[in-house]
Amino acid sequence: MSTIAATPTLSRKDFVTDQDVRWCPGCGDYSILAQVQKVMPELGIARENIVFVSGIGCSSRFPYYMNTYGFHSIHGRAPAIATGLKATRPELSVWVVTGDGDGLSIGGNHLLHVLRRNVDVNLLLFNNRIYGLTKGQYSPTSEMGKVTKSTPLGSIDYPLNPISVALGAEASFVARTVDVDAKHLQEMIRRASDHRGAAFVEILQNCNIFNDGAWSAVSEKESKLDSALLLEHGKPMIFGKQRDKGIRMNGHKLEVVSLGNGVSDSDLLVHDEQDPVLAFLLGAMNGPAFPIPLGVLRATSRPTYDEALNAQVASATEKQGPGDLDELFARGDTWEV
Repeated sequence: MSTIAATPTLSRKDFVTDQDVRWCPGCGDYSILAQVQKVMPELGIARENIVFVSGIGCSSRFPYYMNTYGFHSIHGRAPAIATGLKATRPELSVWVVTGDGDGLSIGGNHLLHVLRRNVDVNLLLFNNRIYGLTKGQYSPTSEMGKVTKSTPLGSIDYPLNPISVALGAEASFVARTVDVDAKHLQEMIRRASDHRGAAFVEILQNCNIFNDGAWSAVSEKESKLDSALLLEHGKPMIFGKQRDKGIRMNGHKLEVVSLGNGVSDSDLLVHDEQDPVLAFLLGAMNGPAFPIPLGVLRATSRPTYDEALNAQVASATEKQGPGDLDELFARGDTWEV
């Protein structure tokens, strides 16, 4: 009588490799790595069916530190490699780890298309608003006036907003979280994994060497409650240490209001993850007058690229047979030299 071996229960230790973690002491990447390793066992996916793909940069060391399959690939091209992998091995759980430089500069084109195609991959973009690995040059998300080694007189570039880029590319899942908020970060990783389609998660991450405090307003205990808006589906948008502020519509614009004096919860916007217009408004909400939205801005369902591609290949194979590669190469205008 044969028996079927039970699937072993995995723990965080099973996802830790024997490689020395080579980030600067105090880097936000350590926290992100720890939370990913904690969440992976909960997903119920065998390690051999998980793949991490990265480009170039500090964040791109990630595959070395995950005891799964992985690619440390080419600068900016991780989404393209992940697309090919998911298309040919749709059963795999594919994760892309990138940074604001790798993903939005040289890799901007590839990021755009993996999102619009809705390839079933999970993209974690670490945004520290600086180039860390190459020692502190300004990045596509650096604020205007930023003084760095490559902009000694201050950056004159208008910064990219990763959330707006993802929403503009029609990503079916868009979220934002912070490196040091372990609970919230874990929740966003789970939500991304559960989503069928391209899941984009911007992680506000601190580079304590070249851009320390870039996101201190939403990471420090004394300021984060007044500086961050925690989005919860179906709930009014309330924030503040005393839960006394909120977001409401004023004509076609969002505004911050104080609760009381005739303003109540019922006057506030209620978050709806499936409302694309609201997602765009929240994604564009920035500046000192507004809190930074954290959580899932958009979650919607539509067909995935890998699913459609494999269905198309199966249909063509059924109608025309498996094909002959040699015949394909010799077809058309050929000649001998």
